[in-house]
Amino acid sequence: MTLPEIAWKRCNELKAKLSPDFLCVMIAAQKLNWFRSSASSPRPPDYDLHCSFDCSTSKFGIGQQEGTNRTPLGLHRIKEKIGDGESPDTVFKGRVPVGTVGEVPDPMITCRILWLDGLEAGFNRGGDVDTHARYVYIHGTGDESRIGRPDSHGCVHLRATDLVNLFDAVPSGTLVWIQE
Repeated sequence: MTLPEIAWKRCNELKAKLSPDFLCVMIAAQKLNWFRSSASSPRPPDYDLHCSFDCSTSKFGIGQQEGTNRTPLGLHRIKEKIGDGESPDTVFKGRVPVGTVGEVPDPMITCRILWLDGLEAGFNRGGDVDTHARYVYIHGTGDESRIGRPDSHGCVHLRATDLVNLFDAVPSGTLVWIQE
């Protein structure tokens, strides 16, 4: 498996600096593919599939608009990482730890948060399509039995073990491509 050609073409069009790690969310497959490059200045052929995780994207489908609870497409970066050092069963509200899965009713956001920032003006950045302003994250969920099928409110859900490994390894600024 290789990095999708459209992803690196979009990076080139936007003059986005390639990061050593590159995450690709494949909505149709409900997979998050993690690519890595050992090159100091990576180019698309330098990326190899490091691992692949089952994920869940929006049960409302694909979309950019504010208020739709849909998963946005396109090129993003991890802007903020939240939850370093917290227990994997930590529940977050407003990006603040408020307890654990067993203590908090309806634990929607758990474990860690990778807050995404869109890089494509007018598509997933700015106005009413801004991924960051929509609070779109890669995060854990209180019900991991639903991973692998659309179930979120626009975010990308991962299992806690997968998310902790990813969170600990990739820095802020890592590119994230989301496609159908």
